[in-house]
Order: sequence, then structure tokens, then C-alpha cells
Amino acid sequence: MEFRIADTFTDSLARLTRDAQKLVKTTAFDLQLNPAHPSHSFHRLERSRDRNFWSVRVGADIRLIVHRMQESLLLCYVDHHDKAYAWAERRKLEVHPRTGAAQLVEIRERVVQEAPAVGAAATATHATKSPQLRPAANRVARPAPSRPLLQFDIETLLSYGVPAEWADALRAATEDDLLTLADHLPAEAAEAVLELATGGTPVRPASAAPGTSPFQHPDAQRRFRVVANVEALEQAFAFPWDKWTVFLHPDQRTLVERQFAGPARVSGSAGT
Repeated sequence: MEFRIADTFTDSLARLTRDAQKLVKTTAFDLQLNPAHPSHSFHRLERSRDRNFWSVRVGADIRLIVHRMQESLLLCYVDHHDKAYAWAERRKLEVHPRTGAAQLVEIRERVVQEAPAVGAAATATHATKSPQLRPAANRVARPAPSRPLLQFDIETLLSYGVPAEWADALRAATEDDLLTLADHLPAEAAEAVLELATGGTPVRPASAAPGTSPFQHPDAQRRFRVVANVEALEQAFAFPWDKWTVFLHPDQRTLVERQFAGPARVSGSAGT
């Protein structure tokens, strides 16, 4: 069985107390050594749209959310019981239909229910299509809000890794809405739509090679890490200093894995 961790797991782990982190790490090590052991108390999340999300008990109130399949186990998130369950109920793991990259996608319907502001773009679009009739004398001319992505069709947005269920909302979004919506997108999609909105031309993600795992896609590798052994898992837990060595941006990974014929120097601004 292939054992993986997601960057959402390391982020959530860092927000727990030190004692809770120790319990979670112990559970994670045990899962890697023997994921089928009955002591893990796997519980399927009935309200999750993704039927492969399970919770694992960690102490009295801490729950570890995993994506469990016959050939793999992915550590996704950890938090107190209700917050952990709510996180899983708002998400699904899927393979993007155009790029072939594995993505943890927020379910827009669930997000809008909890954060109505996320649905503001669609509401505003509907209002402009169906304005209330008022006497001409009482009307005040207002400039139409700018919708930076309206000029791009859905296929174009999909080609940049935008999840299909978010494409319509992004096209309808005003400049103010766009930043809110981008927070709910996978990293490559958020970067692309913000660059498109400001007049740039982002680089399209490469399509996954036939027969390769969606977790091997360069964009998937920036959020998912295959953990081959205990030592690799320990490195991943050295948060936050070593996180950048675990989840690399595709441009960083290209440089790290490149074979040079001789000495080479890589330069960049601080933090890159």
C-alpha cells in the first residue's frame, strides 16, 4: 500500500498543541507500519460526498482524516472531532479532467452554505440579468462591475487546472469576489486565474503522461508526498522549517531534480 501525506495535513497538524501533535505523529507512524491494524478504529464519514474519506481516532477528541483506498492511504487533515468532520464534508479527492493531476477540491455547494460571500458572484450575475423594473426617473446609472474572467470560456479555465464546479463562479466573479474565490482553489488554479485577471498569460500545466499516477503530476507533487519509510515521515513532520523541502513548486522541483554537467548556480529572490 502506498502511504501519502497532504500539505493540508501538515498545516493542520501545526495548529494543534504540542501534546496533541505527539499523539497524531504516533498514530501516523502506526498507520504507516500497519494500516490494517484493528486498533486504528477507522470510521467512514457518512456525510462526506467522497466515500473514501475515513476518520481515525487520536485520543479523546482528535480525529485524523484519511483518504483510504485498497492500494493507498493519504493523510489529509487533523483537528478536533467536529472541525475535522466538517473539513472532510466540504471536500473530495479527484483527478482533474484536463491536467490529470490529483486535487483536493472544495465542494462549492457546501462552501457557499457555510460562507455565503463565496456565492456573491453568482448572485450578482443573476441580479444583472433580472433587474427590478423601476421608473426611469428613479434609476441611477451605475457602471457595470468588472468581471475579469468573463472573457475566458470554461475550457480555457479548465486547461489551467480550475475544478469544473468552480468555473462558472469564476467567470461571473467581480474583482472583489475573485480573491475570495481563489482561496478555495488548488494552488495552480488560484495562481492561474489571478494572473489571467491581471492581464497575464500563465503557463498551462502539463497533462499527465498516459499510465502515470495522478499523484506523480508536477502540480500534485506540490501538495502530496509519497512517504516511503519512517525516516521520510519524520522529515515531513519537521514542520514548519522543512515543509519547503517536502512540497515543492513544479519550478523548484525541476531545478532540484535536474542533472547538471558541472557546477551550477541557481539564483532567486528570498523565499523562492
